Amino acid sequence: MTVTQVDPITVEVIGSALTSIVEEMGEALVRASYSTNIKERRDCSTALFDWRGNTLCQAEHIPMHLGSFIGIIPHIGKRYALEDIKPGDVFIGNDAYEGGATHLPDIVLAEPIFYEDKLVGWAVNTAHHADFADRGHAHIYQEGLRIPPVRLYREGVLQEDIQAMILLNCQVPHERLSDLRAQMSANRLCVERMQALCAKYGADRVLAAGDALQDYAERKMRAGIAAIPDGIYSFTDYFDSNQFPGEMKLSVDITVKGSEMHLAFEAPPQVPAGLNIIYTALLATCYYAVKAVIDPTILPNAGLSRPIIVEAPIGSLLNCKHPAAVDGRIAACQRVADLVQGALAKALPGRVTAAGNGACTGALFTGTRADGSLWVYLETIGGGGGARPQADGLSGIHVHMTNTSNLPVEALELEYPLTLLRYELVNGSGGAGKQRGGMGLRRVYRTEADCRISLEGSRINSRPWGLDGGLSGAGSQYDFGDGRTSFQGTVALKKGQVVEIVTPGGGGYGLPMTRDKADVARDVAEQRITSDFAREVYGYGA
Repeated sequence: MTVTQVDPITVEVIGSALTSIVEEMGEALVRASYSTNIKERRDCSTALFDWRGNTLCQAEHIPMHLGSFIGIIPHIGKRYALEDIKPGDVFIGNDAYEGGATHLPDIVLAEPIFYEDKLVGWAVNTAHHADFADRGHAHIYQEGLRIPPVRLYREGVLQEDIQAMILLNCQVPHERLSDLRAQMSANRLCVERMQALCAKYGADRVLAAGDALQDYAERKMRAGIAAIPDGIYSFTDYFDSNQFPGEMKLSVDITVKGSEMHLAFEAPPQVPAGLNIIYTALLATCYYAVKAVIDPTILPNAGLSRPIIVEAPIGSLLNCKHPAAVDGRIAACQRVADLVQGALAKALPGRVTAAGNGACTGALFTGTRADGSLWVYLETIGGGGGARPQADGLSGIHVHMTNTSNLPVEALELEYPLTLLRYELVNGSGGAGKQRGGMGLRRVYRTEADCRISLEGSRINSRPWGLDGGLSGAGSQYDFGDGRTSFQGTVALKKGQVVEIVTPGGGGYGLPMTRDKADVARDVAEQRITSDFAREVYGYGA
């Protein structure tokens, strides 16, 4: 077999072209979509894979979605022989066990890219279809329609029976159809751009550049790991949720030896709630968390994962097996990111931020319109970012595995029978320290019609930890306006009822008493903290 040699400049040029392709895909998907969860909140991701199914590049959207991407192509390979895959085929899947996804709302579309009758890559995207509402979560069969990788298009022809079956199982089918068409347009754009790239440089050269980019990412990751002193770095944190009582102890041992890293997790058995993590979701979380600390500039392709080994007990919360429910897996993934970065803070002091809000607070409102049609509104709400070694934490942001936007007030009130009464940062929620943690968010909704809400929260009892003497950030709080502050499952809301959601703040960094007094004075003036708090914790004005 002839190996095509590619010079470094050409590799860089082709690599930039590949990155631009997936970024353009992402913008096409957002601009063409219909539902608020995608067109406004940008809960979607795009990626390009080589013909073997290895990640070439992923757009800077949502780290969690890598877990869906790295599973879909292998599952297609299990079901279909390579010679049976033709130009124009499009595969659709969402199942965590047989479809390569990480939970059912993330529907993945994968289209093979051919150039001169040769398979040169795969266009892949996923979008969160906020549809499977009012579900149970004792096991995955309660969580929605499970789709193994099947052809939605066969050689460019829509398989209308498959599409009809999927839409029949959706509560808001017109949204699903429009969003699926947007996903199709994004992949088709990728196919055209990749074919044009092959026409310009030659398919063999493009493929060789893709291999070189993966090798480069591996070298950078190995160099970053090798700079860490050999040893075992451990960390323990606690995971809580409104879906179960109490807290669960989670821990990780990170072993660094030369240029390789081994992450071994300990976790309790999987639970009868939608909080379990499938292995590909665990991998995506670990790859993100390690990359963010070791070297954020490492290219987001399959090469970065080669020096990293990840283990967790099969059948546990962090590596579940069928038929565990997985719908809210992002909450546990956030805690995994905290674990990894907490351990690496011991290996690389001064390189890791304090814990961010550590949650993906989700609010899913559902109801029926006057004409009898159903509506579904999903919101995942940000919180405080962890304080950094040299700067305060950011406020009101998504952290780690999520990267979506809050739905603008105007869009929310235009499309749903809800009114947003308050939307603000929560004073005092950031952990105190030399650098203060970021503040959480408060969103207060008033229902304009009878409806239901399902809430998923974390950091209710546990707190986002501080580093180097910094204090913890504040936790989550919820109020349904009827005296109830605890909840599980779906809650019925009456017209005019008010729901308040408060998300966690970020942990602080460094001893509070070492904070610059001018910064404390500014915090008091801006009402981020009270004067009493400034005196008691920072010694300001004492």
